[in-house]
Amino acid sequence: QVQLVESGGGLVQAGGSLGLSCAASGLTISRYTMGWFRQAPGKEREFVTAINWSDRSTIYTDSVKGRFTISRDNIKNTVYLQMDSLKPEDTAVYYCAADLSRRSRLATRLDEYGAWGQGTQVTVSS
Repeated sequence: QVQLVESGGGLVQAGGSLGLSCAASGLTISRYTMGWFRQAPGKEREFVTAINWSDRSTIYTDSVKGRFTISRDNIKNTVYLQMDSLKPEDTAVYYCAADLSRRSRLATRLDEYGAWGQGTQVTVSS
């Protein structure tokens, strides 16, 4: 049974930093592209970033480029999202997800991810 458990969310002032973790069980993250999505109140869930299972290449949505960093620790079977220079518009529930297809390209669509965590709230105050 695949489980993805996010942690590290919280309240931070604009300009601050937060680090999220996604611990995986029932799944070896080194074999799958892992991604982060977010959903703000009243909005659809959107892609944030992903890291490729084979070459660790990454992709980011434009609004977080230069501020967010995705990484993975295959020994700890954990994916991380370091968020710096946070803005109020980054406020959302952040979800970790796994692309179970092992496709070669980085997946960015919700329907390309087959396993999801329960989410962790990130609130950025102005």
